[in-house]
Amino acid sequence: MVKVTFLHPDLGIGGAERLIVDAALALKGFGHDVNIVTTHHDPKRSFAETNNGTLPVTVVGNWIPRHIFGKFYAVFAYIRMIYAALAIYFMSDRPDIIVCDLVSACIPFLRMASDYVIFYCHHPDQLLTQPGGWLKSLYRIPLNYLEEKTTGQANKIFVNSNYTLKVFKQTFKSLDITPEILYPSIHTDFFDAATPQPLKNIFTDKLSNLPADRFIILSINRYERKKNILLAIDALATCIEKLKGTENFSNNIYLIIAGGYDERVNENVTYYQELYDYATKLNIIDRVIFLKSPKDSEKISLLNNCDVLIYTPENEHFGIVPLEAMYLRKPVIAHNSGGPMETIVNGVTGYLVDGPNIVEGFANKIADLIKDSEMRKRFGNAGRQRVIESFSFTAFGVQLDQVVNDLTKRN
Repeated sequence: MVKVTFLHPDLGIGGAERLIVDAALALKGFGHDVNIVTTHHDPKRSFAETNNGTLPVTVVGNWIPRHIFGKFYAVFAYIRMIYAALAIYFMSDRPDIIVCDLVSACIPFLRMASDYVIFYCHHPDQLLTQPGGWLKSLYRIPLNYLEEKTTGQANKIFVNSNYTLKVFKQTFKSLDITPEILYPSIHTDFFDAATPQPLKNIFTDKLSNLPADRFIILSINRYERKKNILLAIDALATCIEKLKGTENFSNNIYLIIAGGYDERVNENVTYYQELYDYATKLNIIDRVIFLKSPKDSEKISLLNNCDVLIYTPENEHFGIVPLEAMYLRKPVIAHNSGGPMETIVNGVTGYLVDGPNIVEGFANKIADLIKDSEMRKRFGNAGRQRVIESFSFTAFGVQLDQVVNDLTKRN
């Protein structure tokens, strides 16, 4: 048995958080002693396993500011994670291995607390930052240098896809390292044990009046501009226009936009309002339903009750939601870029869309799936089989367990 501590900045409900939770569950299933350390954990906005005692969670450094007047988020993220690393160092029972992700600046300090550090690179942080003025560009120079140097100090580096591996090599040119690909998976036992509910039972104030013959397009992403959720609204409006006057037209086509929402994050608040105002401007606000931070059980119910998942981020480094949708037999429409190119098989489990008019492309594929229920069923069945064969939770756990044992030489 190996004692493994996972360190993650904010234990919310995004894809990165889901991976950390699933990795901890996988290693626990192999008999290892696991726990999670984080700088923020809101029981109302987190995965069930972090609240019900399944995975012990320790919060440190939550008192440290996340920014100053909306600036310097990256600097304070580094400070918070370094503080968390030092907190692990001063804990009485130090771990054999520490797994961290997102912020590499803490790795030198984690090496003081443990002999082995695994870093999971979802995507280089310097490529995720939003464009800014000259001051931001200036202060990012030392941060980008620090990210590259500290990433190279991990004993083992994972990336989540071939796409991210390529970006890693292009970004961190000074590192003579080839990370190992560890595809995220989904905890299929949890999905299998879940009992999906009718939408009106769990979202009575929003979804109780939907007609029985409705067609539901679902988008699940955090309320962040880089997730390009405006595309989902544009695609819905364009699809409705395309179908008007045809036998496939129905007034019962709806778009549900669901995802992580944190009132502490200004972008979440402003982007939600931007999306709402945009749907109102297009005169389709009666067709768009917004849901904030659905629980695990609610997300499974949403996926079970939708007809198609639309995944709007471009160059997404992986994307766990398409796997969840495919496992629950739902066709997926996504950009022909990034991680979805490795998970979705175009024309088999869904559609990958590119071209000069991306809105038109998404709308056309939605319309095709509205017209053909047999195609939706065929894509759904193929999607579930693909997840089972290529992205199984068992294979994910075995690979992670092997690395843990190899690092500590405890077989």
